[in-house]
Amino acid sequence: MKDFDVLVIGAGAAGMFCAAQSSQRGRRVALLDHSTRIGRKILISGGGRCNFTNLGTEPSSFVSNNPHFCKSALKRFTPDDFIQLVKKHHIAFHEKKLGQLFCDGSAQHIVDLLLTECQKGSAKFFLGCTIISVEKKDRFVIHTTSGAFQAESLVIATGGLSIPQIGATGLGYDVARTFKLKVVATAPALDGFVLNNRDLRCFSDLSGVSIDSILSCNNASFRENILFTHTGLSGPASLQGSLHWRSGCPLEINLLPDINALDWLKKLKAQGTKLDLKNLLAEKLPRRFAEKFCELQNAETKIASLSDKDLEQLANSLACWRIIPTRTVGYQKAEVTRGGVDTDELSSKTMEAKSVKGLFFIGEVVDVTGQLGGYNFQWAWASAFAAGQAV
Repeated sequence: MKDFDVLVIGAGAAGMFCAAQSSQRGRRVALLDHSTRIGRKILISGGGRCNFTNLGTEPSSFVSNNPHFCKSALKRFTPDDFIQLVKKHHIAFHEKKLGQLFCDGSAQHIVDLLLTECQKGSAKFFLGCTIISVEKKDRFVIHTTSGAFQAESLVIATGGLSIPQIGATGLGYDVARTFKLKVVATAPALDGFVLNNRDLRCFSDLSGVSIDSILSCNNASFRENILFTHTGLSGPASLQGSLHWRSGCPLEINLLPDINALDWLKKLKAQGTKLDLKNLLAEKLPRRFAEKFCELQNAETKIASLSDKDLEQLANSLACWRIIPTRTVGYQKAEVTRGGVDTDELSSKTMEAKSVKGLFFIGEVVDVTGQLGGYNFQWAWASAFAAGQAV
């Protein structure tokens, strides 16, 4: 039986950062992971450059059944705290847009940072170590393919179900249920949308077309691009919207976010322009989409021939184009998993289960999910820091 003070299951962003924090406090820490390679999700994030935080991180950037839960951890470990650590390790970085910070070089730099911080505290890694069972007697006892481990504290940092091809599993949720903790229903998020067959036939020739827009879903709105794909809609705005989407909900898309569509159309008509509507729309939208939009609106005509009522209907469609997806693409492509261990079960200060002393849940496995743009890494650092100071 291998004996430690703290066992951390999951050698990803949250798990390694928690192990670093707790081991540097003098705790004997072991990280267990079924993979033989650490930080695989970090390495593919941000196009291989790791969008490691966001300068604009606020509690409102996250979705949870309890929107207040994340406040304590985010306040105690901020983006600037992690930035200082990045600078300490001499990692060059830049702001891409909207407060998103990326490594100038490879995401491997962030993995190396975490590994170095773990080594400072002499945390031990056990990789290729599959969990067989988890129980608690006087201490937590974990049986694995690498033997049995025991410790006073157990931290679950297993992530969610997203991207199973690099090893994601539902182990963290299984552990929670083993100890009778509630789990909020999970779903793929930060993910593209799949359209129904009828809509796919309509938009089949638009694959690759991107439109700057405002996408709204369930009272949340995002100003970024949507992208037509061979299965539906993707692009940053779609991925953001998927975090708030539920089955059957419409997406409402403002295709001309910088202008009042009705005023613009009426002005053009008053000027007596002889152009077809599709050519006028092509001045503001990609031509292929402008042509398809006019076809669907039965408006393949000159603007001068349209009545004020027709113009109003067109303007409403341009400002609020509604489409109902069939589903999201799924966990294979989703960047994160929405839902997870119910925050009502956990201390917001330490991430410890209220009913199971010594059991902690951090990172994506918890029902706290950030928007696209580095927020989920910041939650990993903040929740890991909270637990790392408590175990």
